[in-house]
Amino acid sequence: MSGRRYAIGVDVGGTFTDIFLWDEATGRVTTAKVPSTRGDQSIGFVEGISAVADDFADIATVVHGTTVGTNALLERKGAPTGIITTEGFRDVLEMRRRDRPTTWGLWGTFTPIVPRDRRVEVRERVLADGNVLQTVDPGEVAERAEALRAAGCESVCVFFINGYANNDNEAIAVEAVRSIWPNDYVTAATEIIPEIREFERLSTATLNAYLQPVVSSYLDRLETALDDRDFSGDVLIVQSNGGVMSVETAKRYPVRTALSGPAAGVIAAKAISAAAGFPNVITCDMGGTSFDVSLIAGGEAALAAQTAIDFGMVVRTPMIEITTIGAGGGSIAHVDEGGLLQVGPESAGSNPGPVCYGLGNDRPTVTDANLVLGRINAARPIGGKLDALDVEAARAAIAREIAAPLGIDAMEAAEAILKVANAKMAGAIRLVSIERGYDPDKFAAMPFGGGGALHTGALLKDVGLRSALVPRYPGVTSALGCVVADMRHDRVQTVNRLLDEVDAPALGKEMQAVAAETEMLLARAGVAFERIDRVFELDMLYLGQTHTVTAPVEIPSGGLTVEAIRAAFETAYRRAFGRLLAGIPVRVMNYRVAVIGRRPAFDMTVFAPSSDRGLEDCRVGSRRVRVDGVDIDTPVYERLDLSEGTEIAGPAILEQPDTTIFIDPGLVGRVDRFGNVVITRQVRADDA
Repeated sequence: MSGRRYAIGVDVGGTFTDIFLWDEATGRVTTAKVPSTRGDQSIGFVEGISAVADDFADIATVVHGTTVGTNALLERKGAPTGIITTEGFRDVLEMRRRDRPTTWGLWGTFTPIVPRDRRVEVRERVLADGNVLQTVDPGEVAERAEALRAAGCESVCVFFINGYANNDNEAIAVEAVRSIWPNDYVTAATEIIPEIREFERLSTATLNAYLQPVVSSYLDRLETALDDRDFSGDVLIVQSNGGVMSVETAKRYPVRTALSGPAAGVIAAKAISAAAGFPNVITCDMGGTSFDVSLIAGGEAALAAQTAIDFGMVVRTPMIEITTIGAGGGSIAHVDEGGLLQVGPESAGSNPGPVCYGLGNDRPTVTDANLVLGRINAARPIGGKLDALDVEAARAAIAREIAAPLGIDAMEAAEAILKVANAKMAGAIRLVSIERGYDPDKFAAMPFGGGGALHTGALLKDVGLRSALVPRYPGVTSALGCVVADMRHDRVQTVNRLLDEVDAPALGKEMQAVAAETEMLLARAGVAFERIDRVFELDMLYLGQTHTVTAPVEIPSGGLTVEAIRAAFETAYRRAFGRLLAGIPVRVMNYRVAVIGRRPAFDMTVFAPSSDRGLEDCRVGSRRVRVDGVDIDTPVYERLDLSEGTEIAGPAILEQPDTTIFIDPGLVGRVDRFGNVVITRQVRADDA
């Protein structure tokens, strides 16, 4: 154990696999980007680690942000799954909440991931108060399970309608299924989410079953590949809630990885912005396939109780709130049937990639537009696998696919592609800020991912953000997030009682007991923590309301009280809605428990610039960049050679192995003590 000193973060995206190595003994940091291998992400995973570590035996911890589960859901490539449910409730998954994919349309189709012939019923009934009206017959359950096996199901979900109130019948049924099922892919809905609301519970549990064979087989291949290279450290997986979990837990609860990769980026952004003195930031993660946006206010990332991965695919488990749109570097631009220019959501990914990669794609992407406009260095592509990018091929594709249909030239078409992409990004930022009551002028953008820092100026101008904070290694920020993430596990349980009827001391003891039980998951992970924190929350509402507010509560040594619960609710409700509703009873719907194992803090000073070179000493050339229809001779600098305090007036290009930063005219960048580039508007003499 003493010989292992490396902590490695691995983030697998749609185009690149990003690697961040931290040598805990020396403080050395090494980064790498390699193309993702779509057929089997574990291949790119191991290749990426090999690029930064010669000896796998030196690695103490590998923390992985994965998109295997996300891609399986979006592409509907999970395992054939069956559902065993209460008689009369086989169509809950398909009925959903009777919402529509197009809000204002009169049409829309939805195909559930489990077809109706694989959703079977058994006789059982538990009432909403937990009383068992009819006990389930294990023989009938086993018979239905055999039928699902014969139909080709690889995994199965057992869901009984009021299992959250009493899971005795569900437990009997699960035991009966496991006695005949040929593998471990059996999901009990109340083990995933013992919470009221039947559709959300069934959807989450079914998606867990749908992902289990896919995620488990991937993690098995990953562990085998690491073992073959004499790796004997720990492997942890990033969860959608911003924490990490063991491989064992990830195989059991793969639905918790639904937003694993994007969550890692928010974790890193939170740590970087806190060190740099920016408590309010909006993260802008632009990879090859998507643009992911999240808001950090007061140093805390927002958690959502549920999210929809795609229409009708609802996951009700704590997740960092992330808004995703199809506006990545590989997003394909096209002119639609109405003659309008569109960007995304289809992406060229890593293979074939943008046109300029020369791997067979002939449709222009956002990366091709940036290249043609001069913002990207054709002789220095990120990722290390290509010697150069083909500018003329990119220009020809833009001219053919975009310029000709619109009746403009190729350079105008390239600028138009960026304007459309920037408008989509700005809309996503407004969605997480203005539409939720936050003033963008009080926030800094944090652009990262391979392409985020190319679009900083447009986002500042279009949204009205105060500034931008570009991390030291933008292209591998999510991989850094893997290294700095704490281990976290969340539990929820429905209470569904009026506050005046709640035995508050007993409720507090139950929540503490659940926290103690959950801590055992941390102990089994075999990871050292500086401390373990417990977080307690209650979902509450006024009688007659549908939606809850989540109120943090403290459980003192003297025990929880009704008065303390009421005060917590009123504080949370007033913060959300500005006023209270006098005279209306309060209902406690659920309690939530989070146990967080705090890993050793990452010292951001490892990113401190060591150079004392002047700005001109870091200049490596210049090139013509098209900005608002004008070609501007723009200096190019080696970003990682810039010393602390250096100011760079736009227009300017900062290059580094993992990304390119474009500082627009009218903006100025300044290197802070952590190596971040802080970009603000230039102060003109007549404004001073």
